[in-house]
Amino acid sequence: MKSLIFSALVAMGLVAGSSVQAQEPQFFRIGTGGTAGTYYPIGGLIANAISNPPGSRPCEDGGSCGVPGLIATALSANGSVANVNAIAGGTLESGFSQSDVATWAQTGTGIWQDREAVTKLRAIANLYPETIHLVASAESGIKSVADLAGKRVSLDEPGSGTLVDARIILEAYGLSEDDVEAAFLKPDQAAERMRDGAMDAFFFVGGFPAGAIAELASQEDITLVPISGSEAEGVIGKYTFFAENTVPGGTYEGVDEDTTTLSVGAQWITSADQPDDLIYNVTAALWNDNTRKLLDAGHQKGKQITLETALDGVGIPLHPGAARFYEEKGMDVSGMTAE
Repeated sequence: MKSLIFSALVAMGLVAGSSVQAQEPQFFRIGTGGTAGTYYPIGGLIANAISNPPGSRPCEDGGSCGVPGLIATALSANGSVANVNAIAGGTLESGFSQSDVATWAQTGTGIWQDREAVTKLRAIANLYPETIHLVASAESGIKSVADLAGKRVSLDEPGSGTLVDARIILEAYGLSEDDVEAAFLKPDQAAERMRDGAMDAFFFVGGFPAGAIAELASQEDITLVPISGSEAEGVIGKYTFFAENTVPGGTYEGVDEDTTTLSVGAQWITSADQPDDLIYNVTAALWNDNTRKLLDAGHQKGKQITLETALDGVGIPLHPGAARFYEEKGMDVSGMTAE
């Protein structure tokens, strides 16, 4: 994060000493997740792609291909719920959220049923599937979700979408937080506890390979616990934004077999208060050819961020600027905009 801010300040400093372009910079923040997850590196790639600081070389000359004058930054945050709250409060221009959390927040249902709905929440794009990881130490003997009873389990920190989903999964298997020795830690903190022998298992929702899990697997023997069977089918039936997902064997060191689990969509969201032209330009920058190269080369999940799946699983209205871009591309956005 510091390096991103430093780069932005350097870009501004270059403008101050240049008479070539007197364009005023515009800042655009993207709330992500913890630095050990997938949101943060993907957010950094997208921030880089959509940025085009004043004084930059033109795209056609090998310079920035983002939105002219825009300086985007990816900020480490507590994840989906925290990002929704920050967008609602105006302290973030945009952020990443799990599809379930975004839908609940915008409609005032699910975990948001006792709160004021964030009716102005809008979607820019669906990005990629977020896999629900349930990581256990090999020594714990945990082979199924049911085996978590009585174990030391981190459900992720308050404000995260992971915590929401962990509670849903526990409930599906007849468990609650009271049935485990619950902790509420970021995945890198939970992994550190597991290395020290003080944690049996932890949940993490994010694209694979996740940095904290990959690092842990290189140092300790771990197990990826399947989330499957009739219980998982019940979750999918009750919450339609969940889907079956598979972590291929070999994704993490020592985990050689495929692991069946669940996933939700990672989505880029904003507020209806953001200007239409700005979000149109941001959306166009996300899907230009230069961004495609950055995503493909920058992270394994980047290859799954495609224009063809940009509207998949979007349960909240599209921002008008984003909708205009997709319409121009010939995509069907009927029923996906606010009335």
